[in-house]
Amino acid sequence: MNWIEAIVLGIFQGVAEFLPISSSGHLALLQRLFGITKGNLFFTEMLHFGTLISIIIVYFKDVKKIILEFLVLMADLIMRRKVDELTDHQKLGLLILSGSVPTAIIGITFEDFFESLYTSLIPIGIAFLFTGFLLWFAEKKGSEHKDIKKMSFLDSLIIGTFQGMAIIPGISRSGSTIVAGLLRGLKKPLTTEYSFLLALPATFGAFLLGIIKVIKGGDGVIVNMPLLVGISLSTIVGVVSIKALIKILNKNKLHYFSYYLWVVGTITIISQLI
Repeated sequence: MNWIEAIVLGIFQGVAEFLPISSSGHLALLQRLFGITKGNLFFTEMLHFGTLISIIIVYFKDVKKIILEFLVLMADLIMRRKVDELTDHQKLGLLILSGSVPTAIIGITFEDFFESLYTSLIPIGIAFLFTGFLLWFAEKKGSEHKDIKKMSFLDSLIIGTFQGMAIIPGISRSGSTIVAGLLRGLKKPLTTEYSFLLALPATFGAFLLGIIKVIKGGDGVIVNMPLLVGISLSTIVGVVSIKALIKILNKNKLHYFSYYLWVVGTITIISQLI
């Protein structure tokens, strides 16, 4: 992994992980372009760790409150103290846990199938087109009326299922969860916050499994300056991308990404057919 590859991949990871254009799909395209081999899996996993840090930085206060208030809730239940009503952050914590269940089930059950899709760019191109359609449809059809108090566990399970399907390269994780949230009637601020916070357990779990797979597979685990630069860039660009997406969603411009994905998807498919 040279400096140019580290910089380009770090930037693209930070952008594509949070903007609804699919980081897995774009990394697959870039790795094919650079001729990156399996020996660089460790680098790819560490880039995902960088974007994990991005979410914690942007939502640090909320993450802190969720953890602290969730611990209070657990203590109340253990001590058999009556819980009259959940706080917003306690409910948000429970919704994140419930939403993570379908994601984990889908990821574990269909892991081999999802990995097989990386062998060809045509499925990735098709997935780009499909993601573009989802973004366009959700912004046209979505309605906003649910805050955290009205959000149900069924909402979290549906959004978690969409997140699980986003393991397919070319399907955007942030895009699919935001689409699901909008279609379920969540208000936009809650939709974006829940989408990114729901990514924490999924991204961290995938990161740990990826590192274990790298070590067991005998792939190179090399810590050097290009790696550190790549992680730093994915983190910094990730923070900027999260804040940018929040503004874009609030301005009802989510469908702009549809046009980009339709172009990239079409070019990807055509390039493999000619």
